[in-house]
Amino acid sequence: MSAPAMNLMRVYQQSFDHRPYATLSVTNGILNSVGDAVAQLATQVVTGRRSEESMRYDFARTARFFVFGFAMGPLIGKWNTILERRFPLRAIMPNDSGGKAGAVSIKALGKRVAADQIIMAPIGLTAFIGSMGIMEGRNFAQIKDKYKDMFGPAVIANWQVWPLAQLVNFRFMPLPYRVPFQSTCGIFWTLYLSILNAK
Repeated sequence: MSAPAMNLMRVYQQSFDHRPYATLSVTNGILNSVGDAVAQLATQVVTGRRSEESMRYDFARTARFFVFGFAMGPLIGKWNTILERRFPLRAIMPNDSGGKAGAVSIKALGKRVAADQIIMAPIGLTAFIGSMGIMEGRNFAQIKDKYKDMFGPAVIANWQVWPLAQLVNFRFMPLPYRVPFQSTCGIFWTLYLSILNAK
């Protein structure tokens, strides 16, 4: 790993150790913003839109994605802590083994992923649709319509994409790095949501 990457990890870890929720908020907000920026640029390239109006970058939209990510960072961090405690991946062996951790429980890993997809995925999508509608200045009826249009396709797409990503996340990433890992994978998910939301 390069020296700048090691320095960035050290700064992140120190920040997380002293201010975990603030660190998760800022990290998640930034990565959500990057996801929307990628989405806006990719949409222009894919659709081939070249008019002056369509080429204009929507900074307000990116700001909304930052706010959503900033707000969700601590919630996702707390959720990961709950999963860690509720479904420990390794059982502590008896004292005669020197207190070493046992093998990874595939059953517990599966329960973590299932709980995440059954509980947190719908909550996150509901929060996304509602908060984006509010920040876009929509009224209740418009948000309700948006929810009807977006929720079904988004949750089905979520269940097709996220179980594998979360399997890797829960199995290999240390707790402080789970939200950044999820947010980094989420750049592509944000690309999908951003395009869906814009429609």
